Amino acid sequence: MMKFSMTIATILLLATLSQAQVPEAFKPIFNGKDLKGWHTSRTSHQGTTGNFYVEDGAIALKQNPYGQGGVLLTDKRYKDFELYVEVKIDSFCNGGIFLRSMESGQAYQVELANPGGTGALLGEAMQISQSAKPENLMDVWKPGDWNAFRIRMVGEVPTITLWINGQKMWEVRQPKNDFTAGAVEGMIGLQSHWTALYQPIPKGFNMPGAWRPGAAHRFRNIAIKRLN
Repeated sequence: MMKFSMTIATILLLATLSQAQVPEAFKPIFNGKDLKGWHTSRTSHQGTTGNFYVEDGAIALKQNPYGQGGVLLTDKRYKDFELYVEVKIDSFCNGGIFLRSMESGQAYQVELANPGGTGALLGEAMQISQSAKPENLMDVWKPGDWNAFRIRMVGEVPTITLWINGQKMWEVRQPKNDFTAGAVEGMIGLQSHWTALYQPIPKGFNMPGAWRPGAAHRFRNIAIKRLN
């Protein structure tokens, strides 16, 4: 009789990976095993010592020490692209997906925060000309589970489009390039927001500048397709 040495966790991981829904023609930028091709920003005001690691085929973002967030960035830069990523976020944690990010974390951002503005288009370390909110998010959102984000960014004056779980949330053409130096390319970033430890916190908690102790945002099946 054949003996199996795989643990239950390994079997579940393989089953999860086999069900990946990465769109055709997208190139993986996360290998599911380690952080090769990624680095932690050492200049972000969010923090520089975040606890970022790979667990069960996904990137986990936590804080270390509590209060210090940070930004995990791709080594490569991208101009016009579509990004696919599956996201699982703990509640009462503020993070985001950064687009064309600078090393400092200045970027266009898709917000990740429940409760909060998940799916909103915001600026990080810059004021953007045109924000957006997903009006129909609750029609498709799977609480406490994996949710698929697909983001398209094109143009030196960018047009940004977001789909969540296959449903279009919004499409925004900025009236101008909002980067300080007019950047037209940058890195993909995953953010853990710093925690407002030194502000008055009614009832012991404060959003959006907070991160629940021990909680995490997780990302898997990260892939990109360069355009043009």
